Amino acid sequence: MDRNASVGVFDSGIGGLTVAREIMRQMPGESIVYFGDTARVPYGSKSQDTVLRYSRQIIRFLMTQKVKAIVIACNTASAYALETVEKEFDIPIIGVIRAGARTAVKATRNKKVGVIGTEGTIKSGIYTEVMNQMRPGLEVTGKPCPLFVPLVEEGLLHDSVTDEIASRYLSELKSRFVDTLVLGCTHYPLIRSTLRRLMGEDVVLVNPAYETAIELKSLLEEKGLVCDIERTPEEKYHFYVSDLAEKFTAFATSILPSEVRETKKINIEEY
Repeated sequence: MDRNASVGVFDSGIGGLTVAREIMRQMPGESIVYFGDTARVPYGSKSQDTVLRYSRQIIRFLMTQKVKAIVIACNTASAYALETVEKEFDIPIIGVIRAGARTAVKATRNKKVGVIGTEGTIKSGIYTEVMNQMRPGLEVTGKPCPLFVPLVEEGLLHDSVTDEIASRYLSELKSRFVDTLVLGCTHYPLIRSTLRRLMGEDVVLVNPAYETAIELKSLLEEKGLVCDIERTPEEKYHFYVSDLAEKFTAFATSILPSEVRETKKINIEEY
């Protein structure tokens, strides 16, 4: 494996950019090939078979880019596909769930943890399962928030509509007195300020994007795959989508540390 190869990162759309952003911050020397499946977003309402098929196609595409490791920057795909694709592909692959779960387990004081995510992630029960393996006896409450992804994708990050919907979604978790809330979808850190205001300062918000970047850093160090050459941002970061390249470029530029000059549209169904 070439230590100076890129890291592959993929998501159902733009949410995984929060993971890419954390990788850029934590490992500024690493290069990234990012794929956003903007033609088929959201994944959260799709079946496990469909999400697994999509994930295999994207991993095959990323392998053509000679990546040295892959981050599934999507909670739904991590829940539905990670265990299978880890066995099928000869490359290190990590998801966003385990790192976030580990942090939540350490953070909770009253053993009441809330998880917000897509219908697929919450229905899978993966966060409850992983957290109870790490610390038996936790009370984990999952809450599907299906409207958050389209709201974020539409750029309604600070909008009264988002406030109203978030307030409705979070009321159940507040009534359960959770002291830790896992943002179980990579889109959700983009509305973190709204979630923070509605949940209150006493509730710890866990951002799996940050924790996953730390896990990736450890993985690359452990396998001797840390990049040792310098590149410019144009050389380091490459973006691909399955649709709406211009819209993606504008959004990516607004949240990433450096400007995104170009996003290429590919036909992912070919892989």
